[in-house]
This record gives sequence, structure tokens and C-alpha cells, in this order.
Amino acid sequence: MRMQLDLPVGCMLVLMLMTMVLTRMGAVPVPTPLSALPGCPMAQFKSLPPQDMKAFRRAKDALEESFLLKNWSCSSHPLPRTRDLRQLQVWERPVALEAELALTLKVLGAMANSTLGDILDQPLHTLRYIHTKLQACVPAQATAGPRPRGYLHRWLRHLEEASKRESPACLEASVTFNLFRLLARDLNCVASGDLCV
Repeated sequence: MRMQLDLPVGCMLVLMLMTMVLTRMGAVPVPTPLSALPGCPMAQFKSLPPQDMKAFRRAKDALEESFLLKNWSCSSHPLPRTRDLRQLQVWERPVALEAELALTLKVLGAMANSTLGDILDQPLHTLRYIHTKLQACVPAQATAGPRPRGYLHRWLRHLEEASKRESPACLEASVTFNLFRLLARDLNCVASGDLCV
């Protein structure tokens, strides 16, 4: 006696089998969890050492004081407060943070050539170290996962346009006021991986 499968169950089994075969062949990209990536040691950045945080506070205070002496006004916010890395998939978060950190380094690096150089040395050293470690996560995730789209695509495009469109003073202000959010919230979220919900 021959067993017969009804059509919906048979189709479902065929689809599941095809997905499994294509995934094993590498035809369907499956993002790798951050914790499973070799050379992606982001867990160490869940919290920064007190001496680093103290250096960041000193730099932020000095930067804010320098803004009081400048006459600046901004039409938009390159790093808006409404964004939240938790809205992204786990594999997309390092991509967004890497772009945010690259802009921060570019802006603070330019400011380090001014009278604030001594105050910015330690924070820039720490940010460059974090950026190097983060870059070890981004290429693997970017090639393993689909092209950026949706919220991630809009966020990356917004950062790119802001760096071209905004005045240096606006970028400096935005990066400065975003600094502790980047360290305490965004970096911690990426370092926490799946646990950041």
C-alpha cells in the first residue's frame, strides 16, 4: 500500500529541503552571530575602564566649552537621538556602529589638530582601538548577510550625506553630544550581541 502526502505538506517538505540544500551550498546568505565569529572580540567593550571614561568626560567638557565661544546653528542632526541600534538585526548593528565611529573619528581627528589636541589624544587612541576591533566584525557580516536595506540603509545614507552637507561646526557639535551615547549605549549593544533587545 503506497502512502500519499497531501499537496500542501508535500510542497512544504520540498521547500524545506531546497532551503537546506541551498544554505549548505552557500547560495542563501545566513548571517553569523557575532559571538560565533572568530576575531570579533566585541564582548570586551560592554564597559570601558574608568580611566578611559574619565578621559572622555574631560574631552567632552572641553569640547562643549569651545562650542560656547563659537557662533553655530544647525539645520539638522547628523546623529539623531531617535535612532536605536536595537531596531536593527544583530548582524547589522556592527555595520551601523562602524559608520558612526568612522564619522566620529574623522571629526574628532580634525579637531585634534587644534588647541584640543592634548585632551583628545587618549579618547582618539581608545576610539581607534575599538574601531579596529569592530572592523574585524563588519566585513564578515557584510559578506555573510544581505545588502543593507531598510533602516540600516537609511541610517548609512543619512551619515554619508550629513558628512558632506553639514558644516564642520555642526558635525563637531553632533559628534560631541553623541559621544557618551556611542560609548554607553551603541557600543554596549553591539558588544552584548543577541542579548541587546
